[in-house]
Amino acid sequence: MAVCYDRLFHLLIDRKMTNSQLKEQAGFSANIITRLKRDEYISIESIEKICRVLNCGVDDVLEFTTEENDNE
Repeated sequence: MAVCYDRLFHLLIDRKMTNSQLKEQAGFSANIITRLKRDEYISIESIEKICRVLNCGVDDVLEFTTEENDNE
């Protein structure tokens, strides 16, 4: 399984919020934004901060996808 944050970036567009604004309001480093853009895992703490800032649930921010090389 892989994680995908496309839902987050669509939500930011809908709310007219930049990545920089999210970073500042959530109080995390630019490294987290980079990891989000690369669909890499981030901590639950960071996901919680994003959800608090955007007043949304986890399922509004991320989804799990099947990787092509998963054997399951």
